[in-house]
Parts: sequence; C-alpha cells; structure tokens
Amino acid sequence: PVVRSALTMCASVYIMTSLFGYLLFGDGTLDDVLANFDTNLGIPFGSVLNDAVRFSYAAHLMLVFPIVFYPLRVNIDGLLFPTAPSLTTSNLRIGSITAGLIAVIFVGANFIPSTWDAFQFTGATASVCIGFIFPSAVVLKDLRNLATNRDKTIAIFMIVLAVFSNAIAIYSDAYALFKKTHIFPM
Repeated sequence: PVVRSALTMCASVYIMTSLFGYLLFGDGTLDDVLANFDTNLGIPFGSVLNDAVRFSYAAHLMLVFPIVFYPLRVNIDGLLFPTAPSLTTSNLRIGSITAGLIAVIFVGANFIPSTWDAFQFTGATASVCIGFIFPSAVVLKDLRNLATNRDKTIAIFMIVLAVFSNAIAIYSDAYALFKKTHIFPM
C-alpha cells in the first residue's frame, strides 16, 4: 500500500504538472517545465503560483527519492559484492555505496544542462537494453537448455549489434549536445 500510494501520488504530480504547465504556457512550454516558472507570469498572484509549483516539485522529489534510491543501492551492492551478506549487516558498505551514489547524483544534477539531455541518454540506453540486450541475455542464460547453438549465436550477435548501435546513439547525442554548447570549434 505504501509504494502504490506513493507511486499514485507521484504520477498525479507528473500529470498535473504537465497538464497545468501546458494550460498556463501553451506552445511556449519549455522541455523543463520548471524553467517556465523562472519568469514573471504576468498574472495576479504569479509569484505565489511559482512558489506553489516549486514546493510541489520539491515534495515530489522527496517522496520519490527513497523509493528509487533504496532498490538502486541494493542492486549496486549485489553487483559489487555478490557473495557478501545482506547490506544491512555492514555500515561501512551501506555508507560507502550511499555516499558514492549521492556524489554521482550531485555531479549529474550540477553538470547536466537540462532534463531533456538526461532523457536522451537514458532513453537511448534503456530502449536498447529492454529491446535487445535483456531478451538476448535470457536466451544465453537458458537454464533448461532449450536454446540451440544457432539461438545462442543470434543472441550474441544481437547483443553486439545492440552495444554498437547504442554507442552510435550515445555518440550522436553527445555530439549534438557539445555542438549545441559550442564546445567543438567548427
């Protein structure tokens, strides 16, 4: 019930933010809706509306962060220390993983120019993983020996193809990002 209610609340905040952001700004809505609230809206109580939107977004982040961060920390621990006992038994491990993840999040929050750029990279990576790498990995795992050698060869080919196409997608996103910010002299 806690996770379901938190997800429902966060989804409603997302939907309401996008709906009312579009109703308020129309075609002038930016990729990052919160960036629209940096200016004077030119309406009565505009500053109160700006503060209310910022407060609701902060409340949303405070509610979502623990729900996302806990499983992330548990999975990172499983990847780094597969044979170690439970994460709750080692304060050093839980502290170091938490500090490392918080540092990565802090650096990302400070150096990623907009949420749209982050969505481009995560979308390119997630779609390739979900569409190609995970199904191929399931074929390669094959606990019941149902896959033939041809199936496993195709699965390996799909993983290589997915990694190659993902590298091209990430490179093109990074190139477009750096070209947009004029880091590459042309």
